[in-house]
Amino acid sequence: MEIILLEKIAKLGNLGDKVTVKPGYGRNFLIPQGKAVRASAEKLAAFEQRRAELEQKASAEFAAAQARAEALAQLSVTLTQKAGEEGRLYGSVGAKDIADAVTAAGVELRKQEVRLPTGPIRHTGDYEIKLHIHADLDAIVAIKVVRE
Repeated sequence: MEIILLEKIAKLGNLGDKVTVKPGYGRNFLIPQGKAVRASAEKLAAFEQRRAELEQKASAEFAAAQARAEALAQLSVTLTQKAGEEGRLYGSVGAKDIADAVTAAGVELRKQEVRLPTGPIRHTGDYEIKLHIHADLDAIVAIKVVRE
C-alpha cells in the first residue's frame, strides 16, 4: 500500500514522503491517526497545496519539544519508595511513576515518552532517564530514588 506521510515517522520517512507500507499498518494505524493519506494523484496535489501549512505545524511542534527538553534537563526529581537495608526496593519504579513525578514537578510528561531499556528501577540510587520527546529529539532527566 502506498501512502503519503503527513508528519515525520521514525524509521519510515519524513513529511511528504511517498512510502510503501503493509496494508494493515497503513489502514489501522497511520491513516486513522492522521499521520498519512493514501497515495493518489488527487491526494498528492492536495498535499502539495497544504505542504507549507504542515511544515509550519511540524516546526512549531519541534520548537515546543525543544522547550520541554530544556526544562526537563534542568529538573531533578526525587522518588521515595519502601526499600530494604541493601537498597533493594520492595516494588519497582516504572515509566508511569517517573512520568507522574515529573508532571508533579511542573513539566508535563507522558508515560509513552519514558524509555527504560533495562526495565523498571529496582534499587535506590541516582539515575539518568532517557525521554523520547519528539521524533528528532531525546532528553534526559535526573531521577533519585531514595529509601522511605
